[in-house]
Amino acid sequence: MGIQTYNNPQGRINKMAGEIIAHAMNTEVLAIACDDKKMPKNKSETIIFRSWVPYGGTVAQPNIFNVSAAAHIVTEGVTPNADTIVPRDVTFVLNQYACLYALTDKENDIYEDDIPEAMKEQVGERMGLVREKALYGGMKAATNKFYSGGTSRTTVAGKITERFMQQMVRSLDKNHAKKLRPALGGSSDYGSAQVEASYIAFCHTDCTQDIRALPGFKETAIYGQRSVISEEELGSWQNVRFIVSADLDPYADAGAAIAGLGLASTTGTSADVYPVILVAKQAYGQVTLRGMNAIDPTYIPTSEKSAADPLGQRGYIGAKFWHTSGVLNPGWMAVGEAAVSDLQ
Repeated sequence: MGIQTYNNPQGRINKMAGEIIAHAMNTEVLAIACDDKKMPKNKSETIIFRSWVPYGGTVAQPNIFNVSAAAHIVTEGVTPNADTIVPRDVTFVLNQYACLYALTDKENDIYEDDIPEAMKEQVGERMGLVREKALYGGMKAATNKFYSGGTSRTTVAGKITERFMQQMVRSLDKNHAKKLRPALGGSSDYGSAQVEASYIAFCHTDCTQDIRALPGFKETAIYGQRSVISEEELGSWQNVRFIVSADLDPYADAGAAIAGLGLASTTGTSADVYPVILVAKQAYGQVTLRGMNAIDPTYIPTSEKSAADPLGQRGYIGAKFWHTSGVLNPGWMAVGEAAVSDLQ
């Protein structure tokens, strides 16, 4: 006696979700540094991240503590005055993102290539890129800004230099930021190197040559314990580990005039400006919905008939997901803007 089970026949939607998630995950690097929060279904479109302001700080400046040891000396037999604690809330609102592809039964049945399979791959890669772009937009808009060779984006006339990076690192340090990655020890291998406890810097792949030129830069190939954060990790410099991605676009022609500076430009007039995002622990947050419920896929094959399509002439492949993100602590993220060397 036969019996219909969950995997017989295998569900199209379950297979589709797995394919989409595999592709989407491969395109993301910025999520590595995010503080993730999972939003249960049917709760709210609004989510609040809360932290408590340390004594001596304020909601506006939660990382700078004005504390006097002398003020904490107590008198014998006298109870000190009681204090209260103050919350600092950051509110995010979920957005829905989606894409959809359509095909006809003729294309599905007669065309030489497997169009539905190609569409599945496109949906997965596209949704991963959409989520990455959403994160990037919020991160590069952070208010703690630095400009190489200038005082604003339009005056950027310098590359990624040792001084430029030190300015950003100092800013995080004085705001009591915590490193995202622990130190890596050396090994017995010849030429191996130790890596300090580090912040993470994200930038475009065009920045690679200038980063490699930083004094004391260590490529991942010589890490004593080769524990990379991501396949896109370029290497480390002092207490910064660099991750590069071609999806972290620059501001084209947004900087200073490039005449005589040897800087890259889209049109040959003004420097292209590249964000360099330096991140500490819990600087940035996102509501992530991983797993089978994260990306809600749609696969309606051309063979499926309905009142709207009684002959089964149209099929659809797409996906949607809910997502939001934002800066949790402005002092724990620095966004530098720099030009890059012209390699022409």
